[in-house]
Amino acid sequence: MSLRKAGLIIALILIVDQISKIYIKTNFFLGEEIRVFEWFRILFVENEGMAWGMKLPGAYGKLLLTSFRLLAIVGIGYWLYDSIRKKLPTVVLVALCLVFAGAFGNIIDSVFYGVIFNDSVNQVATLFPEGGGYGSLFHGKVVDMLYFPIWSGYLPEWVPFRGGQYFTFFEPVFNIADTSISVGIGLLLLFNKSAFPKPITEKEKMEA
Repeated sequence: MSLRKAGLIIALILIVDQISKIYIKTNFFLGEEIRVFEWFRILFVENEGMAWGMKLPGAYGKLLLTSFRLLAIVGIGYWLYDSIRKKLPTVVLVALCLVFAGAFGNIIDSVFYGVIFNDSVNQVATLFPEGGGYGSLFHGKVVDMLYFPIWSGYLPEWVPFRGGQYFTFFEPVFNIADTSISVGIGLLLLFNKSAFPKPITEKEKMEA
C-alpha cells in the first residue's frame, strides 16, 4: 500500500465521521433519540472524557486528555508511515489507517467542537454561532450517536454478581470514529504476528 492510498482511506473515514457528527449536532438536541429498530437507535450523547464516560478530574483534566490524544496520534502516524515503508501486509496497513483515522476523528471533536458549536442542552446547536461556542479550544466534547441495545431485561437470579438486576446488552453509545478504532485494533490483534514482527537474530540470518 502507498502513502496515497493510506491517505485516501483515512480521508474517507474522517469525512464520514465528521459529516455524521455535524449532522447530529445541528439537528438533534442532547438526549434526543430516534428508534430505527428496537435493537438500533440514533441517540445523541456527548462524551466529555475517555471511553465509558470516564474523565480526568480537575480543571486541567480535559486539557491533559486531549494533549495525550495528540501525542498518541503522532505515534500512530509514525507507526503507519514506518509500516508502509517496511511494506508490511496490506491488512496491517489498513488496520493502522482505521486506528489513525478514528483517533484523529475524535481529536477533532475534542480540540475544535467547543469553539465552533454552542450548547446542545434543550436546543439544536448552531455551527459557528455568533455568541461563540460552549467551550474553549481543546475542551470540546466528542459526539456519539450509534446505540445498539440488542437485549434489555432482568437477568436470572442465578447469574453471578448481576442476578435479578436490569441489564442492557449492548449499552455503550459510540460513533464512526470509535467503530474505526475498534475494527482496526481487532485486525491488529487477529494478525498480530504480521503487525508485530519479531526482529531476525544474527543466528537466524546465518542459518538462512
